[in-house]
Amino acid sequence: MLSSILAAAGDFTAPTVDYHALAPEIVMAVGICVVLLVDLFVSEHRRWITGTLTGFFLLGAVLPLVTLSVTGGDVRDALGDGRYMVDNFSLVLKALFLLAAYVVVLLSTNEIEEGGYYQGEYYVLLMSSVLGMVMLASSRDLISVFVALEFLSIPAYMMAAWRKRDRKSNEAGVKYYLLGVFASAVLLYGMSLLYGLANSTRLVDIGKVITLEGDKVGVQVVAVAFVIIGFAFKISAVPFHTWAPDTYEGAPTPVTAFLSVASKAAGFVGLIVLVYLTFPSAVHVYQPFMWVMAALTMTVGNLVALKQKNIVRLLAYSSISQGGFILMPLAMAGTGDSAGPALRAVVVYLLIYAATNLGAFAVIIAVTRKTRSGDISAFGGLFSYAPGLTVMMTIFLASLAGIPPLGGWYAKFGAFRAVVDAGGGWGYSIAVIGAVNAVIATAYYIMLMREMWMKPVPDGDVTPITVKPPVMAALAITGILTVLFGVLPGVISKFGELSDLTGAFGR
Repeated sequence: MLSSILAAAGDFTAPTVDYHALAPEIVMAVGICVVLLVDLFVSEHRRWITGTLTGFFLLGAVLPLVTLSVTGGDVRDALGDGRYMVDNFSLVLKALFLLAAYVVVLLSTNEIEEGGYYQGEYYVLLMSSVLGMVMLASSRDLISVFVALEFLSIPAYMMAAWRKRDRKSNEAGVKYYLLGVFASAVLLYGMSLLYGLANSTRLVDIGKVITLEGDKVGVQVVAVAFVIIGFAFKISAVPFHTWAPDTYEGAPTPVTAFLSVASKAAGFVGLIVLVYLTFPSAVHVYQPFMWVMAALTMTVGNLVALKQKNIVRLLAYSSISQGGFILMPLAMAGTGDSAGPALRAVVVYLLIYAATNLGAFAVIIAVTRKTRSGDISAFGGLFSYAPGLTVMMTIFLASLAGIPPLGGWYAKFGAFRAVVDAGGGWGYSIAVIGAVNAVIATAYYIMLMREMWMKPVPDGDVTPITVKPPVMAALAITGILTVLFGVLPGVISKFGELSDLTGAFGR
């Protein structure tokens, strides 16, 4: 018995691990352990160290991404079995997650310190969620996709309910948790069907089986539909969006910024990977589904946003609407030769949207520190006592509306170009719906601009706002990127060209 065990052990071949490819994940894992340990030993008045360390490790995880992009090839197989790939697509999205999280740390510093929250635990949960996002960008296997998705979601549920004594925050966490668990169950059921059909968890293997042919077409259609529905919850696509407004309003504002940008982008990354690698032959199933979702998400998000009185809820419905614009080219990814342009349009949109939306939340955090109100009317006359913040907020709102020469115009231009180039009735009709919704969205962005520039100060208090240095740094980063991406669109288009899953996997 012992000899047979030793013989079997002698035949065992250890997997080939590319530690350079896994360096960002390793840095993040070490960072989580370090922040958790440091929080145990530092005194209460020095808990700011945990935030500083979090920012240090987030930026430290970006360095391997740079070295991988310079020294690596187009694709690196991190584990040697094709289940965890490091390619240009994953590098670009990992950089997005890490840098967006760094900006969120800047936005969180003062609010977490002054609110009496558990700082160390907050940053550990934030880094854990970001680690899940980083893992999701490289996952090419059903198991790793699901584990990464839960790894990023579970900490986010707790962060949404971080203000334990606030009823709205508790409601935000409960709604996010219950609907998130339901979405995970739907997604897992769809994935189990995919595994049953292909007898494999590798996405590329499943893609060879999902051909909508043979005697198992019905099961294939159900599996594709359930997987898309599961991710539709994560990206708050209509009609699976009901959790988003209440969660965004009740969660701490930095957490809301994190959910609206990084968490949404992670959901889109998972959806992109499955559409391109698992469903390349199921166009006739996912295209009508995603077309309808894109049209509904844009339209419902914009129409409901017109009626909002709370600025966070306004940006929540704005975020839902922006998700519809991101879905628009993805719905046309399987039409003709549009796979590559659609993917590039989605990635560019995610990058620009992240910078713009984080900047808008930075302004909200700075203003609400003084007004102590989230009502849109509280922004009345902002220019009279905070002209700098007013100009910055105007830039971010104009970018979200797609007004040149800011980054948002190039994001929308790329999305519209992708669907128009795809052609056909599907492409042209969604382009028309998108154009109408772009006009509707401009209305409520301009309404908020008018409030800041033309309306009087509600309470007559024109005391200047003192912007804390971390928030000032976040405003500088997001403002520069928002303007740069619009004035020099070639800079951001390079990242879109790099993130080409189609080239990496021969599609």
